[in-house]
Amino acid sequence: MKKPLLMLVIFGIFTASATVQAKDIGATAVIGPTGVGVHIVVPVKDQLNARFGFNALNHNYSTDTKSAHYDVSLRPRAFDALLDYYPSAGSFRVTGGLVYNKNNKYDVIGKPVVATKYTFVGTLDFNKVAPYVGIGWGNAVAKDKGWGFTADAGVLFQGSPDTSLTNPGCTASASACTRLANGVAAENAALQDKVNHFKYFPVLRVGVSYRF
Repeated sequence: MKKPLLMLVIFGIFTASATVQAKDIGATAVIGPTGVGVHIVVPVKDQLNARFGFNALNHNYSTDTKSAHYDVSLRPRAFDALLDYYPSAGSFRVTGGLVYNKNNKYDVIGKPVVATKYTFVGTLDFNKVAPYVGIGWGNAVAKDKGWGFTADAGVLFQGSPDTSLTNPGCTASASACTRLANGVAAENAALQDKVNHFKYFPVLRVGVSYRF
């Protein structure tokens, strides 16, 4: 974890330096699976831009395993540090970089499918720093000033989440609470298997850009 985080800090210093020296600065406003985002874009050299910004998302949804129903609450707050390369000096770009997710935990509340008064709570815990690769369209610092269109399609490699389910406050007998704990542990393994595919998070964002 320390090495990727150090890479993100170094990248941030690099882009901050580029911002100070840049004569032309652009901005983008985007929306997609990562939420609503705002990015600052600065030219680094010919056909290469640095892009960094903030994305926020509030979303609730439900999912099921064979034995339980879950309500999931997502509140990620992500910071992007990206490099956009324009191979043909046009609007098409290839993007790579790092994303730091400040709130990398999804809160879950589960209920067994079989009628019971017990519920269990837990989290899905992702890596805080994740690599991103993708392609896109639009150049916020192109020579023709003004408004433009921007889009991204890529993959965020956030790793398989660690699941953690518990049943707080068991008031039954010791043997019943032990059986319940064993059942929750088994369900935690089932949930882990179900969410393993989240390690590859598809990103599709569209928005507008403006060059100052």
